[in-house]
Amino acid sequence: MTDLYQSQRAMRNMRKAAIQRGVVAVLDLGTSKIACLVLRFDPTHDEGASDGVGRMAGQSAFRVIGAATTRSRGVKFGEIDAMAETERAVRTVVQAAQKMANVRVDHVIASFSGGEPRSYGLDGSLDLEDGQVRDQDVARVMAACEVPPYGEGREVIHAQPVNFSIDHRTGIEDPRSHRGNRLSVDMHLLTVDQCVIQNLIHCIKRCDLELAGIASSAYVSGMSSLVEDEQELGAACIDMGGGTTGVSIFIKKHMIYADSVRLGGCHVTGDISKGLQVPFATAERIKTFYGGVVATGMDDREMIEIGGETGDWERDRRTISRSELIGIMRPRVEEILDDVRARLDAAGFEHLPSQQVVLTGGASQIPGLDGLAPKILGQKVRIGRPLRVQGLPQAMTGAAFASAVGLCLFAAHPQDEWWDFEIPVERYPARSLKRAVRWFRDNW
Repeated sequence: MTDLYQSQRAMRNMRKAAIQRGVVAVLDLGTSKIACLVLRFDPTHDEGASDGVGRMAGQSAFRVIGAATTRSRGVKFGEIDAMAETERAVRTVVQAAQKMANVRVDHVIASFSGGEPRSYGLDGSLDLEDGQVRDQDVARVMAACEVPPYGEGREVIHAQPVNFSIDHRTGIEDPRSHRGNRLSVDMHLLTVDQCVIQNLIHCIKRCDLELAGIASSAYVSGMSSLVEDEQELGAACIDMGGGTTGVSIFIKKHMIYADSVRLGGCHVTGDISKGLQVPFATAERIKTFYGGVVATGMDDREMIEIGGETGDWERDRRTISRSELIGIMRPRVEEILDDVRARLDAAGFEHLPSQQVVLTGGASQIPGLDGLAPKILGQKVRIGRPLRVQGLPQAMTGAAFASAVGLCLFAAHPQDEWWDFEIPVERYPARSLKRAVRWFRDNW
């Protein structure tokens, strides 16, 4: 834990230094595509200004000056599978973004969707020595949290204070300088598979870049796709990517739960490929142009030419009805949504004041999903696009780029994490495990 704490602190300091110098890149490593955005920061921006996203740490104004995307290679289930192939893809996309920005980039902040994220809720409290909360009191109360035994081979990727209480006053965003006798904190801890992070760090080092931060795609997608009211009142962001579907729950502007389903749009394409016995690329084209999940009477009559280049004339001029295609796609989409529903139920999502669900990511663009999803996930479902970011190319404003845009916000508006405070290192108890969402049932 101590080593990780130090490496996360080093990355946070590196991010700060890169932003002060003015340029940093963000890299979203997905299963179907890898996106890179180069951000230029305005050093004259007031660091204390609030953008309404509820952050305690310093903030910076930025604009996108370079952007590129490439087909992902060597990534499966949001994790690096073939190092050399992924390295080539990362080099390609970073060089293209640098060329557009006309500036060299040394530091990148990366996000990934794999690693089987697991959420934990922690709490801790202590008596205040002089009746006022100081920085070191915040550090001490975090150190007093009971860290769960999250297992060998796991690493903490996010450790965020999500709620402070002083005496009987709860829901305090920043307790510093408040007066009282007893300070309590609720924290959200997110762990991922250690090897996934180590592979990511190794890949980025091989590309001659410095890693200035890592984030879970589920977290950053929620930051970019949920509007302010949804983040405040409680909402779930479902990021439907190519290889995985990320699930994150926000309330009071903090993420309190994250998980992922190891299914995504590529699995739908795979089903079409197997069902129609066509190459994967052909299946992807058919899905993009004709796909859907809700059939009407019209779809029986709408015929789709499959096409092909096998040389077998009969085989290459096959046609299927659109309703047959929907019959292949719908079971897999239902399976993904059922798995998402199970994750939300396990998290205690029904205890939130608002049960809003926002679908984003490339696979959320399947026609008819807005009609099917409410039947499985509940009535309050909408398809979400990421927030508009200054300088972002029009081609990157769609739902497929939710995590890339979220990474920009993560870079510019970091939420306070454990490693931002001088935590007494000797205090790392490993005791009982707390439910990730237990605290807000008692407090809201």
